[in-house]
Amino acid sequence: MNHIRHLGLLCHPKKPESIELADQIGGYLNGRGYTVWIGSAWDEPEALAHVAELDLLVTLGGDGTMLRAARIGSRWGVPILGVKLGRVSFLADVQPDDWQGPFDRMLAGDYWLEERMLLDIRVVRGGEPPVNHSYLALNDVVISRGGLARIVTVQTWVDESFLTTYRADGVIVSTPTGCTGYALAAGGPILPPELKNILLLPICPHLSMDRPIVLAQGATVSLQAQADYAPIVTVDGQFEIALAEGDRVEVRASPHVCSFVHMQDRAYFYRTLMERLRWRG
Repeated sequence: MNHIRHLGLLCHPKKPESIELADQIGGYLNGRGYTVWIGSAWDEPEALAHVAELDLLVTLGGDGTMLRAARIGSRWGVPILGVKLGRVSFLADVQPDDWQGPFDRMLAGDYWLEERMLLDIRVVRGGEPPVNHSYLALNDVVISRGGLARIVTVQTWVDESFLTTYRADGVIVSTPTGCTGYALAAGGPILPPELKNILLLPICPHLSMDRPIVLAQGATVSLQAQADYAPIVTVDGQFEIALAEGDRVEVRASPHVCSFVHMQDRAYFYRTLMERLRWRG
């Protein structure tokens, strides 16, 4: 039985076609008796103020818009449907020039939900009192060298047991969703998106551990970076934090999950992967 009555449309504020399409979809839905809120994907505080009242979030943008929606919707268990307006858009099901049919199917209850894990990230800084900065990620968290072309040294623990010291351009801690992003470009494996494992992957390692590691479900990762300059940590490519000496980055699976609405068959992931990356031959 379908319970979708209240929908939110998240636009990309720098894409006029996104705003125009949101108005078209919003008018169509209002005409059929649904209530619609339209907002900017870049204004997360405003979206968070509305999301508790919604049954579905629709994104009109690329994967970056989906990443923002994942952080917003997951806190209240609101599923997400993506309309593809980006260059790659691994996560979007609906084409912008053919949206009405898929929306009719979805509103009739002809869809399924796919749950994907999120990462909880804490940047822990000492002092009195200690300062903790918390973030949520669908794709990955990356510790990297910052603006200078020098390696960064990253001591790494798994489940509070010392693993290794990476000397590299950086270290990626990724979800299975993030494995088709930066981690893929860095030579990481492709993991099925429904897994709950964490991938640990160095970027251009130098005389140190150079293999990706897929950690057991429920593992936690702690990282501490050392350099003669300020390294940075980046969350989903959208938040950047300069690390001070002694800072520790702690990563674990979040209790929140992100649910995506799909109307394709359940084997869509591999087909989409081949098409988006033009690997089909």
